[in-house]
Amino acid sequence: MKKIILTGGGTAGHVTPNLALIPSLQERGYEIRYIGSYQGIEKKLIEDAGIPYDGISSGKLRRYFDLKNFSDPFRVIKGYTEALKLIKKYRPDVIFSKGGFVAVPVVLAARHYHVPSIIHESDMTPGLANKLCIPSARKVCCNFPETLHYLPQDKAILTGSPIRQELLRGDRLSGLNYAHLSADKPVILIIGGSLGSVVLNQAVRSLLPKLLEDYQVIHICGKGHLDESLIGVNGYVQYEYVDAPLRHLFAAADLIVSRAGANSICEILALRKPNVLVPLSAAASRGDQILNARSFARQGFSTVLEEEELNDETLYRTISDTYVNRAASIHQMEQSHLNNAIDTIIALIEECAAE
Repeated sequence: MKKIILTGGGTAGHVTPNLALIPSLQERGYEIRYIGSYQGIEKKLIEDAGIPYDGISSGKLRRYFDLKNFSDPFRVIKGYTEALKLIKKYRPDVIFSKGGFVAVPVVLAARHYHVPSIIHESDMTPGLANKLCIPSARKVCCNFPETLHYLPQDKAILTGSPIRQELLRGDRLSGLNYAHLSADKPVILIIGGSLGSVVLNQAVRSLLPKLLEDYQVIHICGKGHLDESLIGVNGYVQYEYVDAPLRHLFAAADLIVSRAGANSICEILALRKPNVLVPLSAAASRGDQILNARSFARQGFSTVLEEEELNDETLYRTISDTYVNRAASIHQMEQSHLNNAIDTIIALIEECAAE
């Protein structure tokens, strides 16, 4: 039996593509294990999927000053030692890494034992964790044509992002019933990422009375970000997090407003949903979401509203314009060739596992 270790963690975006690959790997008879951090979000998600899970120590390598910069390198070293033991114990044929700092010790340990690694870079430009992993990787998968310019030519492959197939099997009526909404008005689905977005939450709630004149709103606001004063408002429903029913909420949505995390926007692309992207500002990130969003805008998939320009007027106007012109963006999304990611990546895994 072929063996594979999946790794990646820190946010749901570092886990869901791995989850998307699991059914195809199981169909091909792989023995699957997962290495993540001790208590990261990936632990529950993977254990809920019934996959054996091992935690290792994980530290973050920051580009800015933080007292943890003095202690985290020791956590990384400890994680590397733990990853060496696990790879020696399980003897996988191949590693697939979705990134995040917990994946760095795993990929480096795999190199030590000459186990081929495939890594996936979701964003336009590689993050620090993947930059550290690229020299040890056999292949580097990516989502955007522009990313190919930042990767070694002999390793880079444009694959798109693996999408959980259950997301494509949602039912609109089930979504409306779950959210207690009607079919009389179009539905806007607001998603601020797995951790939520305070800025986007505030903007939506400030605009809510006007939005509800023309639309219904499903708001996934992130853990700890519910507004109890809005519970029971007609046409508005809010959730901290949605798991299994999410596919039905996607199906119910006529338009999506989202941050521009790479996995989220690739899911929107696969679902062919008209969308407004509000990328995380450069002041609060390395700017990857801005680049992601602009790439999708260039390809005609999305409308972009920069966070610095976000206010009641611009948000309402952008939503309305995008909804009116939704047929054009749907047509562009239907022409995309980046919806075969699972088959492409599985073929790479099979190739490496056979070496």
